[in-house]
Amino acid sequence: MNTSATRVLLGVRGMSRDAGQTVAAALAALPGVSRATPDDGQIEVHYDPTQLTIMDLVRAVRGQGFLAGML
Repeated sequence: MNTSATRVLLGVRGMSRDAGQTVAAALAALPGVSRATPDDGQIEVHYDPTQLTIMDLVRAVRGQGFLAGML
């Protein structure tokens, strides 16, 4: 993976800190994500933009049952 990861903060509607662990694990499983750190209602993601787009990240969050958007 590229050493210069891009950081994005995603707002996740209705996500508790506990649910955030599950969402973070789903994001971290994507090729190109180096780190996903959840908090109440948001998640910080470090990813390689040559492998993923923000929409790919949002789709992964939606796949976990939450609405998400870039903050």
